[in-house]
Amino acid sequence: MSDSHDGSDRRRFLRAAGTLSVASLAGCLGVFESGEEEEFEPGQVGSGREGVVPGGTPIEAMPDLSGELTVYSGRGEPLVATLFDYLEEQYADLTITPRYDSSNALRTKIQQEGENSPADVFFSVNAGSLGQLAEAGRTVELSSEVLDMVQDEFTDPEGLWTGTSGRARTVPYNTDEFDESDLPNDIFAFPDSEQFQDAMGWAPSYGSFQAFVTAMRILNGREETKAWLQGMLDLGVQEYDDELVVAQRIADGEIQAGFTNHYYIQRVLAGRPDAPIATAFTEGDAGAVFNVAGAAVVDTAADTEMAENFVRHLLSAEAQEYFITETYEYPVVPEAEPSGDLPALDELQPPQDLDLSQLADIEPTLDLLREVGINV
Repeated sequence: MSDSHDGSDRRRFLRAAGTLSVASLAGCLGVFESGEEEEFEPGQVGSGREGVVPGGTPIEAMPDLSGELTVYSGRGEPLVATLFDYLEEQYADLTITPRYDSSNALRTKIQQEGENSPADVFFSVNAGSLGQLAEAGRTVELSSEVLDMVQDEFTDPEGLWTGTSGRARTVPYNTDEFDESDLPNDIFAFPDSEQFQDAMGWAPSYGSFQAFVTAMRILNGREETKAWLQGMLDLGVQEYDDELVVAQRIADGEIQAGFTNHYYIQRVLAGRPDAPIATAFTEGDAGAVFNVAGAAVVDTAADTEMAENFVRHLLSAEAQEYFITETYEYPVVPEAEPSGDLPALDELQPPQDLDLSQLADIEPTLDLLREVGINV
């Protein structure tokens, strides 16, 4: 992605992010996929932002949906049920039957069920689970009408799944303790920095954290990744159950920095607009991975065309605006704009030599985490 803005623009979130959808995020924390998604009360689908017309293809321009559809959803019910209900309201003859569980559990279930699986669509919280299901030969190639809606880097190279929304890896920090200039833009600089001794937190049981370590292993090799993990342990990094808690503890001053997805900082700020927390980005390395939630049509789909059209609706202007305003995620449709308080995609610096489909190779990562003494 281009380097058209200076480093401070790339590495900073505005605290004003907390002004968006405060009421929608006032609910309590509820762990879903090892803390991957939290419960909150979502707002109205397609309501948009004041002065912003949702970008992309509106639902009214898409093929109608009718019939029964079983969606295996690794995205939690509190997060996407409102969206599913909205689609059913648009189409009187549509019935969506969601089955909720972790993405990994549902991916395994589809494989175990074989040709008897009732799954029509697999809706995953991360690219890794999508890639694993595709590698198992259980997904159907999507048409160009769907794939062309999404930026190329957010779809499977063989067209076997597509991203539906995105999240950036970031380094949240306590602004009472650090200035932005204190945060390295190189992920490998952290273990060697004495200023972070006993100051940092992470959530290694988290799917997104494991994808981040997988990216490091792919980009830098097993031994360098092992050394980084051991270095962080030697630095006294503290372990938490999920990344929202990491962000909360940073805001509380219990720790001073950590590793999380970008939207957790905004969720903290939504409830506490004056919280002393901001976000830095590393550049061009595993710490800057941009991962996606996404969907695939399962090979057992009763009506593959209808299942694909459902996936297309997840890319509609209304659905993309929902992800932008209610979950603070990035859109994957080029015409849609992220929240005004998020850096644009072309301001981020993710690694260039990483295909998201490679994040499916998770087992060696889990073995490595266990080898250095991290319970996952």
